[in-house]
Amino acid sequence: MTDAVDTKGRAARGAGPEGPLLLGIRHHGPGSARAVRAALDAYAPRVVLIEGPPEGDAVVPLAASPDMVPPVALLAHAVNEPGKAAFWPLAHFSPEWVALRWAAEHGVPVRFIDLPAAHALALGDGDPPAEADGEAGEGGARDGGPGAAAPGGGRGAPPAAEELRLDPLAALAEAAGYDDPERWWEDVVEHRGTSARAPAPAPDGPAPTRSVPAHPGTPAGAASRVTELTEPRRASEAPDPYEPFAALAEAMAELRAVHGDGGHRRDLVREAHMRLRLREACKEFGDGHTAVVCGAWHVPALAARSTVTADRRLLKGLPKVKAEVTWVPWTHRRLARASGYGAGIASPGWYGHLFSAPDRPVERWMTRIAELLREQDMVVSSAHVIEAVRLAGTLASLRGRPLAGLGETLDAARAVLCEGSGVPMDLVADRLVVGDVLGRVPEGAPAVPLQRDLERCRRAVRLTFSAEVRELDLDLRKETDAARSRLLHRLRLLGVDWGEPARSRSAGTGTFRESWRLCWEPELSVRVAEAGIWGTTVYDAATAKARSAAEEAATADGAALARVTALAETCLPAALPEAVPVVMRVLADRAALESDVGHLAQALPALVRTVRYGDVRGTDPVVPARVAAGLAERVCVGLPPACAVLDAEGARDMRTHLDVAHQAVTLLARESPEGGEGAGSWSGAVSGADPGSRSGTDPDPVPDPVPDPEPKSVPVPGGAALLGRWRGMLRSLAARDGMPGLIRGRCARLLLDDGALADEEAARLMGLALSPGTPPAEAAAWVEGFLSGGGMLLVHDERLLTLVDRWLTAVPAEAFTDVLPLLRRTFAEYEAGVRRTLGELIRRGPLGTTGDGPASGGALPGFGPGLDEERAGAAAATVLRLLGAAADEAVSPAAAAVAPAAPGESATAAESAALGESGAPLGSAVLSGTAASGAWGADELTATAASAVATANAVTKGGA
Repeated sequence: MTDAVDTKGRAARGAGPEGPLLLGIRHHGPGSARAVRAALDAYAPRVVLIEGPPEGDAVVPLAASPDMVPPVALLAHAVNEPGKAAFWPLAHFSPEWVALRWAAEHGVPVRFIDLPAAHALALGDGDPPAEADGEAGEGGARDGGPGAAAPGGGRGAPPAAEELRLDPLAALAEAAGYDDPERWWEDVVEHRGTSARAPAPAPDGPAPTRSVPAHPGTPAGAASRVTELTEPRRASEAPDPYEPFAALAEAMAELRAVHGDGGHRRDLVREAHMRLRLREACKEFGDGHTAVVCGAWHVPALAARSTVTADRRLLKGLPKVKAEVTWVPWTHRRLARASGYGAGIASPGWYGHLFSAPDRPVERWMTRIAELLREQDMVVSSAHVIEAVRLAGTLASLRGRPLAGLGETLDAARAVLCEGSGVPMDLVADRLVVGDVLGRVPEGAPAVPLQRDLERCRRAVRLTFSAEVRELDLDLRKETDAARSRLLHRLRLLGVDWGEPARSRSAGTGTFRESWRLCWEPELSVRVAEAGIWGTTVYDAATAKARSAAEEAATADGAALARVTALAETCLPAALPEAVPVVMRVLADRAALESDVGHLAQALPALVRTVRYGDVRGTDPVVPARVAAGLAERVCVGLPPACAVLDAEGARDMRTHLDVAHQAVTLLARESPEGGEGAGSWSGAVSGADPGSRSGTDPDPVPDPVPDPEPKSVPVPGGAALLGRWRGMLRSLAARDGMPGLIRGRCARLLLDDGALADEEAARLMGLALSPGTPPAEAAAWVEGFLSGGGMLLVHDERLLTLVDRWLTAVPAEAFTDVLPLLRRTFAEYEAGVRRTLGELIRRGPLGTTGDGPASGGALPGFGPGLDEERAGAAAATVLRLLGAAADEAVSPAAAAVAPAAPGESATAAESAALGESGAPLGSAVLSGTAASGAWGADELTATAASAVATANAVTKGGA
């Protein structure tokens, strides 16, 4: 072969190629994939050249492994900068993958010929080597080859206005009379050979495939060649495997003759390297035994006459980095154009179906949709499927298409299977049109040491990678679940967000439960490679990064305290004993230097959560507890002066800090060994080993110690005295006149909720705040602070409701407009049932003095003293049914009062009679009756019954 690449006549239809076979394809196109296999079978080359990074030649043999399941991707990353990476995704319907598999089956060598990844990565995002996607019909950004995608799946910086690029597929589609490039490609390529039915003319004229309008800048030759490609083949003609490639090559040649590089100027470098590799292969294997699979846009450039010297001149002086290439799993979702992938397709799931379906693709597709809808408990019969297939075919005929495409099938499914609803179709689009298939690579694929350790840890805790989002509930008392939690927390610390913490699906609030939302995205492989700079194991890497982050926060400015507190909250559940002392030291230093009360209050909750969770995770809570206690003391001292000079907006922010700090201090006091209401114990599984003496590796990710069910208490400065000082500070703020009304009202409410403020004192404070001498805006702010967060207080305390009602009715008309937004914001937080109840109480008048309620002196139903036995009896019957008692055993208390129990009566009747005579609460009757019924044992139902009975009594007394 000479220095010039002569390709004249190599792809003439019906005669076979003369020389190197150039197969121009569309990346991820199933029609192109079928055509590539047919052409390779007919041509039988001795070598196959594929558009891709030449570094991938070393991992090509893995494509023949049965453990390699697409979608997969070639991942290239810079050795010294793993975050600089690019992907070359391949699906089972990608022409490049079909060429790889064909070569593996026939023992033919494969070589990648695109610009090396070493150059592509060195050029960077700002100056990528190739902005074109190298395919027929895609002009999206590319980072170095077929399907190259950035690690995050996003696009690079948009090109400048003068660098707008031509989209070959859109140009050819418009030349053929189509306004949708995807629809044109389906008609002329994807549906080629799948139906013998010629396109039916549309009712209003000829089929759109016959129209060839003048496309701006598109030569008539390209339009006529596209028109020829769309002509249906006669049944008597034998299929020519080279015809579609010859047609696309001629069309692309016409486009490039007019548009030049079409704005893809960096493709010149890539194509120069492709020609050099093509010459080498032709020299080694012969011109007539070499096949090239590349984007159709590049075919004219590879067929053009060019010298070796000219090509080498284009490649001279390119920057270079050391790069490594491996295979990684990929997903259909990341193949979609919606993910930001420049060479992506709109419907990976649909294209995969077209490639895999042996026959009747429309019927099989409708069957899959029906199966999915049936899984969602929708009624879809065989008749629905038959009618949907008929409707899809009719729509295709009306639209002049050779076969029903994705649009026709979805329209038919929406009309017939979903009865016009778009909600089920969103599920169809997500699960079938796009799909969440995750590929698999062999264990022998090259990988960074951290990736291999992650695989070991994953197998040890019995977790699997999946592209489908799934919920995982963990019980930290179990050994395997605790190990899973540690692994996920360590990965989050490394920036590998395989799992995201989620709200538990169970109603429990115990510290021994965790919920995660797991989803493995392909770019996480890059995150793992990037995290490899911290260590070769997950444990080592997480420890090193935590220590580095803590040391960096020690010298940082701004909100460093919040960052290091969050770091501490992550380190303890991740079980990193070598990093925790460093983090705690930095946390104590930053807390001592911090003077902003807001920052201190923001940091306190995370630290208290760390202390609280230390017991169940088997970590030592002593150091974080001491830091938390010191932090709380500083908040307690600094809060009053910080609240004295606040405007309305500042008071609203400070109220948020006050709420979170109060919750943290209360929790701190409950966990204190000194007691107090609800006090537990500071405890942890503290071993005698020095954490610093542990080796730098995690010996076993599973058998870390599970907390002792009865751990020993640890002497930690605690919270009874702190809680007393905190409540004293709240009392001083609630009674101080110079404080913003929002803060004073909030302090009073917090004290009242804790039982540290008597009802009479709360009423007195409210009366003072709502007195006529208080400005309406200040009074409204006090009401907002006192009532925000829940309205049941007003439902059950008629005195407070009356105070608010009387104050509101006395607000002058000129001030009412000013206070209305504050009140509406406060009451809008209440649930609809609470607002409705409050409205009804106001209408009736809680004290019987307003509205159409009873006269003064008579109590409203539900507000009188004592127990309303008739209403209590109805509630008791319902509670008994909920607890499993027999319906005939639920006796009304009023009825039991007039019918004493006879000897041998059931326990339910006897207890009901006792209730009727003594007026005692309903608890004993419900407990005894349920136990006698045999539904549960008394010990098993005590907690549930007590809670239910308390609720019933509260309901009957409150009248809600």
